[in-house]
Amino acid sequence: MAISSDDPEDLGLGFKPGDPHYRAYVGPPEDYDLIAAMTFNLLTTLGLRQHHSLLDIGCGSLRIGRLLIPYLNRGKYFGVEPNEWLVEEGIKRELGQSLVEIKRPTFFFTDSPESIAKAETAFNFAVAQSIFSHCGLDLIKAWLSAISRSLAEDGALVATFLIGEQDAAESGWIYPECVNYRPAKLQSAAAEANLRFEILDWKHPRQTWALFASRQFDSTWFKDRPLTWNRGLKRALSQRLQNA
Repeated sequence: MAISSDDPEDLGLGFKPGDPHYRAYVGPPEDYDLIAAMTFNLLTTLGLRQHHSLLDIGCGSLRIGRLLIPYLNRGKYFGVEPNEWLVEEGIKRELGQSLVEIKRPTFFFTDSPESIAKAETAFNFAVAQSIFSHCGLDLIKAWLSAISRSLAEDGALVATFLIGEQDAAESGWIYPECVNYRPAKLQSAAAEANLRFEILDWKHPRQTWALFASRQFDSTWFKDRPLTWNRGLKRALSQRLQNA
């Protein structure tokens, strides 16, 4: 049963990851704001803009969604989350019902990768923060396959994982326990789904960011260079001038 409070500033501090508090259930509550800002900044640096469509895998209590939903145009945010109570708490305590009515996000309350086909849209970006770190390889492959079919030709998924010297042998969803993978194993899984795999130079408190990109997604501008907002903005302005 979820722990609830009438205090709008109940931030769940002191709870452990996985505890039934809307902030703690999705990870260390002390990092709730940090993870949101880090992920939003990564997506916009890579090229996310307000008119794009985005898929938030395991959107939970809208830790990242509370920034993405106001930013994106109406109907452009899609979240997948099997725990409906988390989304309800996120709307109640972080986003507000009025903003939901304005922006009209779509939620799929399921753990099935195949559910995203119901969106009937080509996603420009997808994000899976701290999802693959709790997935067996079978589930990772299922998500990569489904996402690959739903990405735009120049779309990309950004996801975190835990690097290890050996690959996890577990299957299915493993939460709150964590699993490790060698980058080579995820690169192989990406190739099976016709996606390009790259490690991203973007800091995370505990995990590693990776890019799973469609063939036409342009990552040449940060190849062997720092991935920074300044570089991303310079590229965006250059593209705008070229298209003017």
